[in-house]
Amino acid sequence: MRWNEVYNCDCIEGMGKMGAETVDLVFADPPFNIGYSYDIYHDKLDYKEYLDWSVRWLREVRRVLTSCGTFWLAIGDEFAAELKVLATREVGFICRSWVIWYYTFGTNSKRKFTRSHVHLFHFIKDSKIFTFNGDAIRVPSARQLIYNDKRANPKGRFPDDTWILRPQEIGGELTPDKDVWTVNRICGTFKEREGWHSCQMPETILERIIKVSSNPEDKVLDPFLGSGTTAVAAKKLGRQYAGFEISEEYFKLSKKRLQKITVDLFEMLDK
Repeated sequence: MRWNEVYNCDCIEGMGKMGAETVDLVFADPPFNIGYSYDIYHDKLDYKEYLDWSVRWLREVRRVLTSCGTFWLAIGDEFAAELKVLATREVGFICRSWVIWYYTFGTNSKRKFTRSHVHLFHFIKDSKIFTFNGDAIRVPSARQLIYNDKRANPKGRFPDDTWILRPQEIGGELTPDKDVWTVNRICGTFKEREGWHSCQMPETILERIIKVSSNPEDKVLDPFLGSGTTAVAAKKLGRQYAGFEISEEYFKLSKKRLQKITVDLFEMLDK
């Protein structure tokens, strides 16, 4: 398998062809098993079937990760608890952080509260040796912004593990460079939206994850490529990338999206 390529295949099959401990960072945004409309994948498996399938691909993720590698998992409420337990107790990952991504433009429902968050699990293999580039994602602290406290670390602080993404409800006083992270979900009217994939992740989410959990030239894998955002962000940040996508249509469109990305070497070195 070559890096800086994407592949039209099932992720378990694709990862099965990779060598053990060859990937530095994996980001996975699998189907949530809630009946979402994909072009070929059936997103409403039997409970046990979905969990059995999840264990299979989770084990492949752990196998291909280096001993100091990192795995980020995005998942909805319905199976967040189950997949966390499977990843830690069945597969052997260590959960370093449980991040809540809280976004604007939630999914409206008739008889329940509006869905407006996703769970982002930060898993590692070794609790003592793993990549965490904290300085790459620091934000100004309240001591700096509000209190002008001389004791404040001039470098700022690490972001919280709740990423608040409803800027219209916080009056606009907090922006992405401050201590509450405000980034919208990709909606239909947004310029960033490709328009052909209903579950497109914002590049800003992936940029933060890639910056903190990998280094330049590291290998970044997305088993569920979808709209290609992980590979796009990795390419822009000077990482090697690979992705698997079972849908031929999504695969072709994500590959076209990647081909449009040109990287300025000097700009990349600054990152």
